[in-house]
Amino acid sequence: MTKPTNTLPDGFVDWFRGSSPYIHAHRGCTFVIAFGGEAVADTSFANLIHDIALLHGLGIRLVLVHGARPQIEERLKTRGVKTQFINGLRVTDDPALTCVKEAAGSVRVEIEALLSMGLANSPMAGVRIRAASGNFVTAKPIGVRDGVDYCHTGEVRRIDAVGLEQRLEVGAIAIVPPLGYSPTGEVFNLSAADVAASVAIALGAEKLISLVEAKGLTDSRNRLIPNIVPKEVDTLLGRRKKLPEDLQQHMRAAVSACRSGVKRIHLIDRKLDGALLKELFTRDGIGTLITAEPYEETRTARIDDVGGLLSLIEPLEKDGVLVRRSRELLETEIEGFTLMERDGMAIACAALYPYPQESMAELACVAVHPDYRGGDRGDRLLAQMESQARQQGIYQLFILTTQTAHWFRERGFVQAELKDLPMHKRALYNYRRNAKVFIKTL
Repeated sequence: MTKPTNTLPDGFVDWFRGSSPYIHAHRGCTFVIAFGGEAVADTSFANLIHDIALLHGLGIRLVLVHGARPQIEERLKTRGVKTQFINGLRVTDDPALTCVKEAAGSVRVEIEALLSMGLANSPMAGVRIRAASGNFVTAKPIGVRDGVDYCHTGEVRRIDAVGLEQRLEVGAIAIVPPLGYSPTGEVFNLSAADVAASVAIALGAEKLISLVEAKGLTDSRNRLIPNIVPKEVDTLLGRRKKLPEDLQQHMRAAVSACRSGVKRIHLIDRKLDGALLKELFTRDGIGTLITAEPYEETRTARIDDVGGLLSLIEPLEKDGVLVRRSRELLETEIEGFTLMERDGMAIACAALYPYPQESMAELACVAVHPDYRGGDRGDRLLAQMESQARQQGIYQLFILTTQTAHWFRERGFVQAELKDLPMHKRALYNYRRNAKVFIKTL
């Protein structure tokens, strides 16, 4: 009998090890996932539901908020009903409301049917995943704005957080349509983005995830913006008037949720296969992350950062690029280190050792994690260190290097002699290492 060959893809073990901290961190958390009716109409929708079922199987509490715009448009066309969009909102008269209710109901049933399949072709095939929906959203009419009567188009007034929590506590996936109800029994057509943000706020969700139709949030060169804070989103919305309406709605909702306490909001291109999994279980993700505080920050290192610094610099010490530093030495010198951190991981560092009498400082232990080289992090870190030096009255930076001279020369450092260094540093010079000296005047 022949032994079966190993068919695991290259990198599987590294990927699984890298994702395991997120599997642990996400368990028991509440995520609100919003997607439009376009996702439901797509032939790949079953894959998205499969991934959602996987998240549920990993112990994540899920609320799905769906849109229904293409399904509504289909019913309007069939019945010959014409509606207007004004300022991104549909004017929902009586005939349109009938189509809205039918479309929302149809989408909900489609989602429930796919969830009933469990995880097909997996050990969890046939596992029953409960889906729960209900009148969780109390709404009010938008009314008349700028002379336009929006009829049955409304906005969220209140979320029944207790009712949603009860469904989540029994292990169900909650499904919330873009509909709201008034205490008098009226039905209102709502923005799915606003409903999702309101639900996330009411539940105190750890994440609001919006699967958008556009590529995502991009800069002026059409490059994806990996992370951003609400103030920067406000600026983008003010400057770029031609953003897709779908994206604008989700951006505004994201800012509202972030400022109301939702810690992390993700904007993801829903057309990417496995987008949810790639965003949630890799450090860098594939979408745009909106947080109240920067996701990646540069700060002064603290004593509890020593372990992360050691992991960052030890490979370079083994290669002889950096001088070896013991844990004890790092602990005593930690206040001189500046750390660049991304989602709790040290990805770059540098240290500054001032010599005030000579108005000079040594720039040492400059390191960038291999996964984050090739960008501008090294330059940003250098700029930060130069700024710190100026604030301390330092006019010259010097470095001792054996293998990275070219990088520093390209950034204004000029080769110098040992005699140009402060006297105390000259006395400590390691002739066996034979490092070259470079100086930059600030």
